[in-house]
Amino acid sequence: MVGPVDNNELDLYLASASPRRRQLLSQIGIRFKVISGIVIDESQHEAETPEQYVGRLARDKALAGYFRISSQLQGECPEIPPVLGADTCITIDGDILGKPTGRDDGIAMLQRLSGRSHKVLTAILLYDGRKERHSLCQSVVSIKTLALDEIECYWESGEPADKAGAYAIQGAAAKFITHLQGSYSGVVGLPLYELSELLQSSRK
Repeated sequence: MVGPVDNNELDLYLASASPRRRQLLSQIGIRFKVISGIVIDESQHEAETPEQYVGRLARDKALAGYFRISSQLQGECPEIPPVLGADTCITIDGDILGKPTGRDDGIAMLQRLSGRSHKVLTAILLYDGRKERHSLCQSVVSIKTLALDEIECYWESGEPADKAGAYAIQGAAAKFITHLQGSYSGVVGLPLYELSELLQSSRK
């Protein structure tokens, strides 16, 4: 929920409850307020590419967050800081790997990623009630060949259970990563360079 706040002190509203995105924003000194409880349709549409999918979800989150804020303020503030929507997905062989449904699904995901490279897509969108500014960050992550006991041990740590693709690059899975081409922060969930560029353009 959003509490009382002076909008003049904010750079943006974040339409996400992700602690990782909050940490990344704080890392570069962004002043923000979280809009939690945003609910959107996260099912992949027929014939929708992974790029289109993350772009749509980022946009839907930003717009839903903006309309909630504007409704709460009810015209009290003529200038509402932009609302940031973001979405990240892992894709391999054209398929999107979401959060595992359970142990067997998580282990199967990690076996599929083992010894291969996959793509991580993070879309971000800023909406201020007038204009949408968006960017898509694409990174390629390579994972070493994993033995089954390594995968099972990692699963038992609990870390993969709520992570897309069943791993967290910022966690214990860092020891599995052999190569990263692209944006580390984008893989974590929020590409900071691209966001900084969007914020600068929004201020012009």
